[in-house]
Amino acid sequence: MLLGILVGPAGLTPSGVILDVIDRLPFIDVDSGLTARQQSILWNIRIPRVVLGALVGATLAIAGAAYQGVFRNPLADPYLLGVSSGAGLGATLAIAVGGAAGFAGVPIAAFAGGMLAVGATYALGRTVGSGRTEVVIILAGVAVAAFANAIQTFFMQRNDDTLRQVYSWLLGRLSTDGWSDVLTVLPYVVVSVAVVLLHGRTLDVMAVGDVEAGSLGINPDRVRLVLIGVATLGTAAVVSVSGLIGFVGIVVPHAVRLLVGPGHRLLLPLSLMVGAAFLVLADVVARTVMSPAELPIGVVTAAIGAPFFLLVLRRGRVSA
Repeated sequence: MLLGILVGPAGLTPSGVILDVIDRLPFIDVDSGLTARQQSILWNIRIPRVVLGALVGATLAIAGAAYQGVFRNPLADPYLLGVSSGAGLGATLAIAVGGAAGFAGVPIAAFAGGMLAVGATYALGRTVGSGRTEVVIILAGVAVAAFANAIQTFFMQRNDDTLRQVYSWLLGRLSTDGWSDVLTVLPYVVVSVAVVLLHGRTLDVMAVGDVEAGSLGINPDRVRLVLIGVATLGTAAVVSVSGLIGFVGIVVPHAVRLLVGPGHRLLLPLSLMVGAAFLVLADVVARTVMSPAELPIGVVTAAIGAPFFLLVLRRGRVSA
């Protein structure tokens, strides 16, 4: 996060940034040497963007670890149950139908679309499922995602004048509109992360199977519903303001698992921190590698995450 705050094209010196941050502390008064314009860039653009990146990365990573634990599937990620497809459909409808005015409603539409898609996935999985419920829910998620993608493609084809705006959102980006997005997603992130962290020991028990977990006094269906709900809530919230940023939720838990093992009491908090760091560093790359232009952050995470995941698969570390 410190590197993300220090690096940028605005010409802020590292010493000036550090001194200005220190100057904001209680009972400390130092001259940072930054102009009023530079201070505005630092506190209204750069720091909010870094904080938002940390929140998005942390939420996607811990949600990925929770999904992998709930479904006992190392390939599970935050977009598994149709969150991305539903959010993408909601954003596309807001942009295509609302035009320039609708773009302001993209976060709300994306959040609603993601939550509705997961609700449909879970309801469908519970209605037709029998036996291994988690497998049926995953398959239901594939069906809901395919349906949402079909509708999204139809609206994109019918409104090709908005394709640039839609693709800009779909490829992922971090807002520079001040603290509003941070304050919007913060309550959802706090609730989601807190509930997932409190279930670390429960996920360790569920790893042995539903029958064994039930014999130890755990209700697997209830735990699965709670964790899917809060992980999806956090994911839908951050995706609504950042767009679709892939690979964080699947790569970061795997990287942490290689270092500390599968125990969720360590895996969950470390995934939280590593996910935050990973996305902030990816954002630094996105805004500096082609400066003054910016790469979509989803392109950077895919360029880093895909080779890493293929390496893990090649080494035989992932087994379904």
